[in-house]
Amino acid sequence: MNIKKFVKQAAAVTFATALLAGGGTSAFAHGKDTTSYKEDYGFTHITRFDMLKIPKQQQSEQFKVPAFDASTIKNIASAKGYDKSGNLIDLDVWDSWPLQNADGTVANYNGNELVFALAGDPNDSNDASIYLFYHRAGDNSIDSWKSAGRVFKNSDKFNSGDPILKYQTQEWSGSATLTSDGKVRLFYTDFSGAPWDGGTGYGKQTITTAQINLSVLYDQTLKVSGVEDYKSIFDGDGTTYQNIQQFIDEGAYASGDNSTLRDPHYIEDNGHKYLVFEANTGTETGYQGEDAFNNREFYGGNKKFFEKDREKLLQSPQKPLATLANGALGMIELNDDYTLKKVMKPVIASNLVTDEIERANVFKMNGKWYLFTDSRGSKMTIDGITAKDIYMLGFVSESLTGPYKPLNHTGLVLQLDLDPADVTFTYSHFAVPQANGKNVVITSYITNRGFYPEHRSSFAPSFLMSIKCNKTSVVKDSILEQGQLTIN
Repeated sequence: MNIKKFVKQAAAVTFATALLAGGGTSAFAHGKDTTSYKEDYGFTHITRFDMLKIPKQQQSEQFKVPAFDASTIKNIASAKGYDKSGNLIDLDVWDSWPLQNADGTVANYNGNELVFALAGDPNDSNDASIYLFYHRAGDNSIDSWKSAGRVFKNSDKFNSGDPILKYQTQEWSGSATLTSDGKVRLFYTDFSGAPWDGGTGYGKQTITTAQINLSVLYDQTLKVSGVEDYKSIFDGDGTTYQNIQQFIDEGAYASGDNSTLRDPHYIEDNGHKYLVFEANTGTETGYQGEDAFNNREFYGGNKKFFEKDREKLLQSPQKPLATLANGALGMIELNDDYTLKKVMKPVIASNLVTDEIERANVFKMNGKWYLFTDSRGSKMTIDGITAKDIYMLGFVSESLTGPYKPLNHTGLVLQLDLDPADVTFTYSHFAVPQANGKNVVITSYITNRGFYPEHRSSFAPSFLMSIKCNKTSVVKDSILEQGQLTIN
């Protein structure tokens, strides 16, 4: 435990105990707070003070995900696979990410743009595998996307010899980079689910990597010709990031807790290799639990705001959710062979706000580092934010490791509040930096999986967002093709 925090807490507990012994006076006796402390653990926090401003701020068109014409939305024609009975079916396609250069711009592979995406049977929510899609650079039509099929064969996880991979039941989101020697390196989340599917039963998530070998056939089609160097990288250490055993020990799913260690995003800086990923804080970085209510850093604002908001939160029906809320965007450094070199402290955390900040995404643009994450209102503890609200939050820093400041004063970058059953509902928004250093392209998926017999989850129409220093704005009338990654 941090010594400064320990001393403050010990003094607070001693004083509060003395007060109670002297007549049962509460910790807020005479309006005086005797239990609070301030501890930032050396990184940035998404504060309640900022988040409480968002319900009013999100009314501005500056942050609205553009409305799409449902009649123009198409399935990805090449997104086909097999159900458990061996029948050829049309697949849902949701989270996707492009093959990127080390700086985050879209890579060109033999004249193609490549996208890795999660896809599966619309009628089987446990079916989630990574597929590879590609098209010729510059041909942005939704119909231009071809499929190279599943990236991994069912046998690959066993042939890897990795002791964690053999329990994988699903493949979850990640990132991909084109290495300096022209190889395709994939990072993704190994998810281990139900025992009857071969999993561990507790939703264990492990950051995983592999080199993906591709062949270019005579007709210029791409084929996955195998994988190598397939291995686990990181599954939590308990102190910096919550691990699965802590989740189990604290009651697992029955406790209402959410275990996350996923969405690894690769980035390089000054010759060093890093992954930024979704996680939950560990015991030395601001853990979940009742003590979190006393940390003023998690609230932001002044002391008066802290005391008022804490008292309200402690009486709120959202208190149980807030008690468990310790979402984080973590960071690790990698060796040149993509093994773990160093566990680093988080770059940002969301204690008392939400347990889930997804799809870590970071890049350098015009001399500044920009960090983005997706989150759902249904997982938040903020008055005025509803279960229908979908967000992309963003932050800016002079350094990859921070400290980060919220974009647009609060961190709000994008907001959507459509009914999830709407065909034009989108999620998993992802900012793709452009080589010209100007606007970024926002990608996502459209239509929730399994909702309609004729509409599959598919690449959503992309659109542009401008970034000017610490301010962002959706570019008016900038809707692009479904799945478009780059602009001229």
